[in-house]
Formats: sequence, C-alpha cells, structure tokens
Amino acid sequence: MEQIYTIPIKEHFRAAEADPSCGCPLCSLYRMLEENELDLILGASMMEPDVRIKTNRQGFCDIHSRIMLGRKNRLGMALTLESHLNELRSDVKDLPLLVPGSAARHRVSELESSCYVCGRIAGNFTHLLENLIYIWSVDEEFRDLFLKQPYFCLPHWNAMLKTALARLPKKSYRDFSHAAEQVVLPYFDSLREDVSWFCRKFDYRYADEPWGNSKDSVERAVRFLRGDIHVK
Repeated sequence: MEQIYTIPIKEHFRAAEADPSCGCPLCSLYRMLEENELDLILGASMMEPDVRIKTNRQGFCDIHSRIMLGRKNRLGMALTLESHLNELRSDVKDLPLLVPGSAARHRVSELESSCYVCGRIAGNFTHLLENLIYIWSVDEEFRDLFLKQPYFCLPHWNAMLKTALARLPKKSYRDFSHAAEQVVLPYFDSLREDVSWFCRKFDYRYADEPWGNSKDSVERAVRFLRGDIHVK
C-alpha cells in the first residue's frame, strides 16, 4: 500500500494531542483534503479536459458551491459553471421535464446527490483511513499517539471501525476497536455530563454554581455527533 498520507496523519494527530481544541483529528484531515480539492478545482484543475468532463456531469453540492462563492476566483467558478450549464441544458433539450421517469427528470435528479468535490474527497478519505489503519498496525509510537487524541467524532469513529474490520485480522481488529473506545467513550461520558450541567444552569437553584466545562458543551456535542468537517 502506498503510504502517501503517513506524514499528514501523524501531523494532525500530534496537533490534536498538543491542543485538544483541535478536536477530532480525522475532521481536521477531512478539512485538509477539502481545502486541497477546492484549491485545485478553482486553480490548476479548472481547465483540464478530464476534470471538466466530470464537473460538467456531476456539478457541485450546495455546501461546496457556497464555499467556492466565498472565494476570490469568481472567474474560475464562472468558467466551470458555464460549461456545466451548457451541457446540462443540452441534456434536457426538447425533453419534457414534467413527465415522471423521463430522461430529463432523471438527469436533473442526479444533480441533487452529485458533487465533484465531495466525490474526490470521499475517495481520498477512504485511502487516508486505510493508511491510518496500516500505520496503527505497524507503528507502536503511533498507537500511543492514537490513545492521546482528545476524541474521535461518531461518524469518523464508525468509519475507522469499518475500515479496520475490512483491513485487519480479527485479533488486531479487536485491539484497534478497544483502543478507539478508550478515546471515544470517556469523552462521550464527560460530554454528557457537561450538557446535563449546561441544562441545569438554567434552573434558578443552580444559578450561582460555576459553569465548569459546560458553556460550549452544546457546540461540542454537535461536533461530536455530526463531525466538524467543512472548511470554515
């Protein structure tokens, strides 16, 4: 297996160990991949014929469209959209959009769940997870670093376990899942306590009690449950 993600994986895990506010290291790695793809699609890849064929077909989801709109390269986005719109209009030319099951309706419906950037990130993130599992299986130092993470969000915990199940022997998988639990479950329990305390603070009986770690517990709970993946 080509270990192209070894360095960034270790860098992001070390950063999260040093500063727990970095959160889930896999969310941070996802944002790295997302940033790379957004830079490419509005830069070097924009005029490549093979990329243009894919963007014409797949388009971009709402989230990535809005992120790209917030960037300075409006011309780059306009050029990409120009050919996408032209091809899409050709695909639905002279076809009745209102007829259920028509080719035009099918083509438009495809775009609701299609995004070139999402697809690129998903493929690269799969390889990154495979690399992570491999590093964990051969690098004792990384195993120690793994245990020192502030937490893994639930979606990425699940993604790691799925990848480990497919890549590791049964005993190694049990060891990996146990290691992941040692990171996730203590944070899970402390987060539940913080959210509960946040709720109690709105009861007058606890008004004078200190907030502790609960002030940002609602935001942290959302990041834990859903991940914190998109470029800010």
